Amino acid sequence: MDIFSFLIPASLLAVATVLAIGIFALFRGGDFGRSYSNKLMRLRVVMQALAIAVLVGAVWWRGRH
Repeated sequence: MDIFSFLIPASLLAVATVLAIGIFALFRGGDFGRSYSNKLMRLRVVMQALAIAVLVGAVWWRGRH
């Protein structure tokens, strides 16, 4: 068992959480929606990039051993 066994599910859960909150903000509308929906969708893109980096790192690390 290595660190990626924890990092992969954690990163995927983080992406799903930010996506769910972003969609909630988008459909709620009002001041909350205007303030946070775009910021949350940008954060989702960053979280997805980190999740992809973790997955690539896991494939690279496990391929070496």
